[in-house]
Formats: sequence, structure tokens, C-alpha cells
Amino acid sequence: MRNRRVPGPPPDPAIGLGLLAGPANVVMQLAVPEVGHGVVESVVDSGQMFRHPLKRTRTTLTYLAVAMLGDDTDKRTYRRAVNRAHAPVRSDESSPVAYSAFDPELQLWVAACLYKGVEDTCRIFAGPLTTTELDALYEDSARFGTTLQVPAHMWPADRAAFEQYWNDRVGSISLDATVRTYLHDLLDLRFLPGPGRRPLAAVNRFVTTGFLPPAFRAEMRLKWSTADQRRFDRLMRVPARLVRVLPAPLRRFPFNLLLRDLRCRVATGRPLV
Repeated sequence: MRNRRVPGPPPDPAIGLGLLAGPANVVMQLAVPEVGHGVVESVVDSGQMFRHPLKRTRTTLTYLAVAMLGDDTDKRTYRRAVNRAHAPVRSDESSPVAYSAFDPELQLWVAACLYKGVEDTCRIFAGPLTTTELDALYEDSARFGTTLQVPAHMWPADRAAFEQYWNDRVGSISLDATVRTYLHDLLDLRFLPGPGRRPLAAVNRFVTTGFLPPAFRAEMRLKWSTADQRRFDRLMRVPARLVRVLPAPLRRFPFNLLLRDLRCRVATGRPLV
């Protein structure tokens, strides 16, 4: 029997509840050694998640808001700010791999992970997607890379080409002890103070593991069973129902608020990152 489309809003990359998949997407991005060590070894203090979690979260989510909802002016403005922050992020003689935050190949990988995350969350929260919707979602997702240094021609031409690129890259992912420890600390929310962290961390670890594809779970050495999958599917029904009843501005929160904040920062001369 053919699956029927679940009634609900059209797929929207800016579904705010997709942030539930955010930590899993970070794991995926950092599973390429050059990206992983670029983040872990970064000398940009203001961008350190474990030192400045609120600021790092704001700047990362603002980038996503600009890529998904911003106009050309927003993109040019934030690109300049991000480029200044990225300038010191490059490997040195002590780095186990060579990297630069301006490498378009590495940025393409990050954009590809963001697209995969968007596709997965849209399927979960908006229901099964038609081929036309999937093609449109894929085409729009090029902006995750082109907002920075990825030229448009580097984005795979269609979803079939993307799957080939993705499978090739996933086949070469690798986490060493340094990056894996960093990511496990992230899953355990070690940037949060106080005794209330542990129950939140348990939920975060479970949800993150549920969103990860098997190859990334294996690199993280995370266990996952069919019973876990059933629990995860039941849990995701709650945000899926919310997405289908919330008005568009609430579905897009906090991305719409962050885009407004960016424009206010520009108007008042405050730092953007």
C-alpha cells in the first residue's frame, strides 16, 4: 500500500524543533578529522562551546537563520563577520591533520551534514515528502555552503549526485580519541553547571544517538537497539504533532528571532559574532 502524505505544513528548513537534532549534526560534522580538529583546537576563545556556551550557540544558530531566512544583505554582512572569526582557525605544526576554516571542501561537508539534518527533521516533523518537495528542499539547502565560501558549482547537481558524494565521504569518516572525547563531553552537556545537568544529559544523549546514522554511532561507540529505536520514534511523535498545529512564526522560532536580533545588532553597531 502506498504511504499517504501525513497532513501538516509544507517542509520548512527553519523548523525550530529541528534543533533537537543539532547535537547529532555536530557529531556528523566533526567526524571528518579536519573539521573535528579545527573545532577542538580552535584558538578563537569566544567560539569555545565549553567556555562561552550561550555565545557559541547564538552565533551558530544565527548563521543557520541567515542561511535559511536571510536576504542577500544579511548573508553578506554575516559572511564578513564569520570570516573574521574564522581567520585564525588553521592548523599548525602540532595539528595531526591539516585544515583551514576557509577550505571550501570542508565547508561543503558541513553544509552536506546540515542538509541531511534538515531532510531528516522535515521527514519526522512534516511527514513523508514528495519527490518535488525533496528536490526543492535539496536545492534550497545549497545555501548552507554558499552563504560562506562554497561556490554554487560545488554543490552536487541533484539528490542522486549528493547521495554518491555523501556515501563516499561517510565511508572515510574517523573519530580519534581527542575529538570523540570532546563530542562525548558535548553530549553530556558538560558546559552546563549544577546537579540538574545529569538528567538533561541523559535525554540529550538518547535523542542525539537516535538522530545519528549507524556509521556515526559506530564511530562514537554508542549502543542502539531496536527497543531504543521504538522509544525514539514514540518520543518524536510529540514534536511532530506540535509542528502540525503551531502557526508558522512559532514553528520557525528561534530562527526568526535570531534573524531579527542580527539586524538589530547591525543597526546598533553591536558585535555579530
